[in-house]
Amino acid sequence: MILKLKHILGVALILLGLVSCTDTVKFGDAFLEKAPGGTVTADTVFSNPEYTRQFLAGIYSKMYYNLPTLSTNNAPQCLNYWKGMPDALGDDFQLLFNNTIVFSKYYNGSLTSEIDGRKNGNIYPFTNEFIWENVRHCWVIIENIDKVPGMENDEKARIKDEARCLLAYTYFITFRWYGGLPLVYNSYTGSESSYDLPRQSVEATVNYMTNLLDVVINSNHLPWAYTGSEAAAETGHWTKAGAMALKCKILAFAASPLFNDSKSYFAGKYTTDKDDCAWYGGYKPELWQKLKNACADFFAQMNSNGHYHLVQPLGTTQEDYRYAFRSGYIQENSPEILHSIRVSNKAHYNDYLWYFLGWGNSANGSGGNDRYSYCPTQEYVEMFPWADGRPFDWEKTKREHKLSKMFIDGDTVRGQQLLQNITYTRDPRLYETVMVNGDRQSLNWGDGKAYGANWEMWVGGTQVGQASKTNSGKYGTGYRMLKYIVGECFRRKYPQWNAIMLSDIYLLYAEALLQADGNHTEAIKLVDAVRARVGLKGLVECNPDKQLLTNKENLLAEIMRERACDLAFQNERYFDMIRYKRADLFERPLHGLRIYRLVRDGRNWKREESQWYNKSFNKKLRETDPNFYEPSYFDFERFQITTGARYWWSNGFDPKWYLQPFPISEINKKYGLVQNAGW
Repeated sequence: MILKLKHILGVALILLGLVSCTDTVKFGDAFLEKAPGGTVTADTVFSNPEYTRQFLAGIYSKMYYNLPTLSTNNAPQCLNYWKGMPDALGDDFQLLFNNTIVFSKYYNGSLTSEIDGRKNGNIYPFTNEFIWENVRHCWVIIENIDKVPGMENDEKARIKDEARCLLAYTYFITFRWYGGLPLVYNSYTGSESSYDLPRQSVEATVNYMTNLLDVVINSNHLPWAYTGSEAAAETGHWTKAGAMALKCKILAFAASPLFNDSKSYFAGKYTTDKDDCAWYGGYKPELWQKLKNACADFFAQMNSNGHYHLVQPLGTTQEDYRYAFRSGYIQENSPEILHSIRVSNKAHYNDYLWYFLGWGNSANGSGGNDRYSYCPTQEYVEMFPWADGRPFDWEKTKREHKLSKMFIDGDTVRGQQLLQNITYTRDPRLYETVMVNGDRQSLNWGDGKAYGANWEMWVGGTQVGQASKTNSGKYGTGYRMLKYIVGECFRRKYPQWNAIMLSDIYLLYAEALLQADGNHTEAIKLVDAVRARVGLKGLVECNPDKQLLTNKENLLAEIMRERACDLAFQNERYFDMIRYKRADLFERPLHGLRIYRLVRDGRNWKREESQWYNKSFNKKLRETDPNFYEPSYFDFERFQITTGARYWWSNGFDPKWYLQPFPISEINKKYGLVQNAGW
């Protein structure tokens, strides 16, 4: 088969355009000077060490970034908030901003293989994500860096291996959406008349990625981690730890039932010209063994080389646990971050893009934009256990008349308007991920202490207003997403997104031990380590009725739930549902929560849809006034989401949705790009 993809691969010109290089990216606190403007030849780029480093930085700046940040029709589309993020396709978030591809094409089931004049179609467009430009640029570096004068051989070897990691990462992101891919082994000169690059099998694509990473891992040209003074300049570059972790993630996706099962995901409904592009051809238990071994290798290296570890709390309060969790994912030099990505070289950039969208310029977050209406679902909130680790059970809590304490508890003290002696009753990760009723609005950046006004998430409250009633806007489910925003304290911080977290590898290792060997005991130890850093007791102790030491299905469900709680907006939950072919979860209607504030009316209680803090706090009310004290009694109604009601909820989940469609315009070029089943 002949692949005529000049416009995709970026090889129509022999001259190498450096547009990507001039969009410099900041690594740590280092600043990279811009490369010369305009279009220059590869000879120019590789005639100067600094230009070469800038070219590498340009590739980094085009890597997949999972925070909606820009309004753009250009590649890469991953940043485009008009597109929508994959997190809104799982069961943890519902996107209530209707002017997005997620809302208009996925929720209503109208996605096709057609693309528009800007090459956009699905939410990871095959020809508008800078996929093939990045692939080519990585090979350009690998093929040309040895000719750079004045650059030490050690640096050349390191940059080659960084390019291999960038190449493997680009393929991995694309692989999760499409399955087997065309495999590129060199940059091409731009003078070829055609390219022999048909779509390859899942197995070949996985081997391609892992072989690249094995070269990196075995060569030891990359440091295990960047520490000390190096960290300030190099954080964000690939490391050996990142390469080993990426290999684990690739193998986990490959070993999962989507591709590794006794029958293909589309069996019985569709046929394709090339089944092996989306299936291993049968169940291969050795794939789980490969994952287990890769994870074991990673942890052996981590134990030997140090640096990376789960961030431990400095105390035993809920605030201590939450602060440890926050520090683990938001601090640039966190020992939990195995690889991070940023698209800006300026801290104030955050004020105008990601931070502005999510939080706005108001201290209480009221200025956030509805383009950021990734609203947590009730199903997701109920995944977070109680503060001691026991599972949250709505019906049991309702029977015990404790729903009013499902987020916080506190004492109403005479003369004190705000609740006193507040305790946070749920998993600390909930408060870092979801804005919930009664939580304090501010968290000290230095020590994690909570203070300030309460979030008013009831109907008529300061934050929610009527949003949960109308099921609209950024509070439309009765909740609001907080992960990666962290409020006012994140103003003018670098808006990094973490591509790989250490807790992810802990939980993948647990999954591998369970799937490969049925080793429940060791799997549980790894999950418990992730839970312990936020103060949760062990899985077995907290779930005595689930027989987790013997029941594989129940333990796997707990691992997946822990992944959802720990890895919000990490681009994981949706793909966990995809790789395990969880049509049942995709078909399950999702819900929000309407909270109604209760106010004393003689001997009875009545609902009141009004603000409290702004109208009552420090307003010289009498203590006998029913509005004097902070509200602590509420009615609760779970409601089915109607805004963006998903096609799958009423029509079933067609297996074609497990993989995305290639553009029909590319299929029709007859170069060997086989369409995914059902599209």
